[in-house]
Amino acid sequence: QVQLVESGGGLVQAGGSLRLSCAASGRTFTINAIGWHRQAPGKQREYVAIISSGGSTNYAGSVKGRFTISRDNAGNTVYLQMNSLKPEDTAVYYCNALTELGEYWGQGTQVTVSS
Repeated sequence: QVQLVESGGGLVQAGGSLRLSCAASGRTFTINAIGWHRQAPGKQREYVAIISSGGSTNYAGSVKGRFTISRDNAGNTVYLQMNSLKPEDTAVYYCNALTELGEYWGQGTQVTVSS
């Protein structure tokens, strides 16, 4: 199994920045990609970004150019650098791992952007 723990959420003013972290543990050698999703109150969970084990990245159109996904050298911690934050970015942010054993999710971290 793979365990994921997110951190770094908080309250920030519009235009500000936050960096989220997703620390993976367990059978991390089975991970093919780690992504970020978010869920705002009353809305469905939506895709934000993903990074593969090979380093390829992809972003949702709504965050492209503002958010950057990256990982540490070991590949066990994935970061989401969020710049130029908007109130509509307010949500619980979840990381998920796509692995050879299945898909795993973290517990989420709250991001609130005030106007």
